[in-house]
Amino acid sequence: MKKIGFIGLGNMGLPMSQSLLLSNFTVYGMDLNKEAEMSFHQSGGTIGVSIETMVKQCDVILTSLPSSQAVEEVFLGEKGLVYLVDSAVMLIDTSTVAPELNIRIEEAAKKKGVDFLAAPVSGGVIGAVNRTLTFMVGGSKNVFDKARPLFDAMGENIFHVNDQIDSGTNTKLINNLLIGFYTAGVSEALHLAKNSNLDLERLFEMLNVSYGQSRIYERNYKSFIANDNYEPGFALELLRKDLGFALGLAAKNDLELPISKILFDLYEEAVENGYGDKDMSILYKKISEQATKIL
Repeated sequence: MKKIGFIGLGNMGLPMSQSLLLSNFTVYGMDLNKEAEMSFHQSGGTIGVSIETMVKQCDVILTSLPSSQAVEEVFLGEKGLVYLVDSAVMLIDTSTVAPELNIRIEEAAKKKGVDFLAAPVSGGVIGAVNRTLTFMVGGSKNVFDKARPLFDAMGENIFHVNDQIDSGTNTKLINNLLIGFYTAGVSEALHLAKNSNLDLERLFEMLNVSYGQSRIYERNYKSFIANDNYEPGFALELLRKDLGFALGLAAKNDLELPISKILFDLYEEAVENGYGDKDMSILYKKISEQATKIL
């Protein structure tokens, strides 16, 4: 397992593929963005290969893609990976997609005798760059054990959830549901603090050693809000997408999540108002700019 294909060299995929290069894997990269491909090439990766060539050259192919639609096309499309590879090639998707898509890909892969893992990640771009990502992997434990060296090259918190293919995705959706709550809570709390004549930096010092502390508070405030810079580490639109998947998971299990529905509507409104391509911490600015004071 020394020759790796990597499809999707975006904000997450590029540093993940570079981590594999640093661990002395031979990596073939592919992305629609040619600038991303060039950055990968300058790091020592091989570009300019077709998917047909990649499946012949590689032992494992990983994907990091922005949407369920992209994942479905790459795996199950007319020239999808599942139909091009043979049983000697392992497939791993690190994207966050609808759990039902994990199941469909696994079913198609099993018909070809192909090993497939659904391995979404948490930790953001910083975690990808620092090789500290958390992997939440669903699928066969035997296949997971074979792939473990790849995960270790890209992250430091590696979990096999269970043999159910969508178990890692379900874990990731619950994680991101909490992130949605935390981000909204931080946004409204800081809006309240600022309008109560509190210094936000001093507030952070106090709450960071109190029960109000959270990693999302630290991330959103220190890296984005304090600097008034909302270039995306994790775009608000992607969080809205994952909240929608979480509600879909609840519906599948005949569960009612009333607060989560309100939360989803908040993010949906933020996307409609033009905040979707900014970091999720932009929700603070959205609330600050649009909140109506109670008279």
